[in-house]
Amino acid sequence: RMEIFNADGSRAQMCGNGLRCVAKYALEHGLAADPAVRIDTESGVKLAECQVANGVVRSVRVDMGPPVPGEPQAELLIGGIQYRVTGVSMGNPHAVVFVYDLDAVALEVVGPLFAHAPQFSGGINTHFVRVDSPTHVTMKTWERGSGATRACGTGACAVCVAGVVTERTQRAITAALPGGDLLLHWAENDHVYMTGPAVEVFTGNWPG
Repeated sequence: RMEIFNADGSRAQMCGNGLRCVAKYALEHGLAADPAVRIDTESGVKLAECQVANGVVRSVRVDMGPPVPGEPQAELLIGGIQYRVTGVSMGNPHAVVFVYDLDAVALEVVGPLFAHAPQFSGGINTHFVRVDSPTHVTMKTWERGSGATRACGTGACAVCVAGVVTERTQRAITAALPGGDLLLHWAENDHVYMTGPAVEVFTGNWPG
């Protein structure tokens, strides 16, 4: 079972990147015997399939389950500015905003405005997205409870879904995030699949 906490100490319902990390750790440390690891979360059991080379998990493909798309391109007034927002739930809530100039997005300013907007009583994970082609997007993320992050797996899944429902992208895309690329596929069975790397960067001891 996996439990996720945000930087501010609040509990997160889901974390796609966290699923990949947990699957890698479980398999490499003998907590799981099969490369297909089932992980229980606040949003249900997810299947993470590890790709292993020379005994090391290199990447993980996670079945994130079916999305719940909201109204495509809903007009919302946030911080005195009108935005077209596509809402998607991947077990946690996401607001996707497509933009032409991603560099012009002042994430540290607009991110908190979305996160604390009255339209989103429980907060929202917000993603600003530039469509580079029907199969490639670049995105910036502001996560509720954590702020600007280098990657967001569930957010990338939400962007994949939003791209399809707004007829901007195909069902299989690559999402470029500050922390690296993720491969997304909203399959015909209505499940969203996320594939990305899993790399151990440090170890430590938990006090006590």
